[in-house]
Amino acid sequence: MPIYLAAKEMWRLKGRFLLIASVIALITTLVLFVAALAEGLGNGNKEYLEKLNADLIAYKSGVDLSVQTSRLNRPTAQEIRRVQGVRDVGQISAATASVVLPNATGNIGVSILGVEPGRPGEPPVVQGRQLSDLNAREALIDRNTALRTNLKVGDTITLKTIQGTKEEFHDLRVVGITDGRAFFLQPSVIMPHLTWERVRPGAVNLQQSQMVSNIVAVQLMNPQDAAAMAQKIQAQVSDVQLVDRVTAYRATPGYKEQQNTLDTQKYFALFIGVLVVGGFFQIQTLQKVPQLGMLKAIGASNWTIAFALLAQVLLVTVLGVTLGTLASLGLSLTFPPTLPIVFTGGAVISAIASLVLIGPLAGILSIRYATRVEPLMAIGMTG
Repeated sequence: MPIYLAAKEMWRLKGRFLLIASVIALITTLVLFVAALAEGLGNGNKEYLEKLNADLIAYKSGVDLSVQTSRLNRPTAQEIRRVQGVRDVGQISAATASVVLPNATGNIGVSILGVEPGRPGEPPVVQGRQLSDLNAREALIDRNTALRTNLKVGDTITLKTIQGTKEEFHDLRVVGITDGRAFFLQPSVIMPHLTWERVRPGAVNLQQSQMVSNIVAVQLMNPQDAAAMAQKIQAQVSDVQLVDRVTAYRATPGYKEQQNTLDTQKYFALFIGVLVVGGFFQIQTLQKVPQLGMLKAIGASNWTIAFALLAQVLLVTVLGVTLGTLASLGLSLTFPPTLPIVFTGGAVISAIASLVLIGPLAGILSIRYATRVEPLMAIGMTG
């Protein structure tokens, strides 16, 4: 009976209910896009560190976990490797450069990462092969770089950097493509460390006796002991600080502030949804007080009326959320790869669940009001 009453009224007033469903669809689109933007911008900062094939990341102590200001030399990396319980380590360096596009169509900013081939820090490829040795003039590009440049395995990538006051151009052979490995909000080009020394801005003398990197990726024999191993390594190796991958990318400059801002926007949109849906159904309830009184007069219980209103709220909310989700996912297919909008299953499900819950939450007041309607007073109002 409650479902019948809800569906009957919605069919008779389908224009009104479609209007509120459309409003919910727009709110759904807003929430999903804010969530996707948060995911996309977050990936731009954390993707490489989050997927790193290591259990701990070592920084120079006292640099507030800043990749740019951390400096660790080869002897320090070797000391870390000798600590009992460490499986392997890999030095990683980071800088920025530009990819020169063919036919003078412009440049694309990228993060250039220097790694040790075969050691932690070098990502696995999905196409092509891994890097061969520290001096090879070759590179891996991540999926984001491949999409923006149309480069393929076997092509030559041209990188432009500023060394001193001059522009320098470096040609590297693309030997592999990885999944998304964005860093510093830019797509990535990964190369052997000594090649990175030649390419990076302000290149130093390659005759130096020690290979200096920004951070060191540490693989453990037993990843479950990461916290204890971090303390152990810090006790045995001087002037280093070790953290897990999550702590590392959350320490990226601007990451927390960026995510907090976008989360605030998402919660504010949900709050607007509660007000809009709640206001609509409150007005609906006030307009049909006489009908509610008549239903009670002929024997309808408060539970029947409450369930009928709840069914309406849920049906309208689910319809609006479904329309908004389909519209959002459809629009996302038209976006260029440069737009940092990423829909992930977890983020979409979380947003949809939140949006579906706002319906019953918003309808509580109208349901409570409907169950307190006095039949005699309501019938008197018809006169």
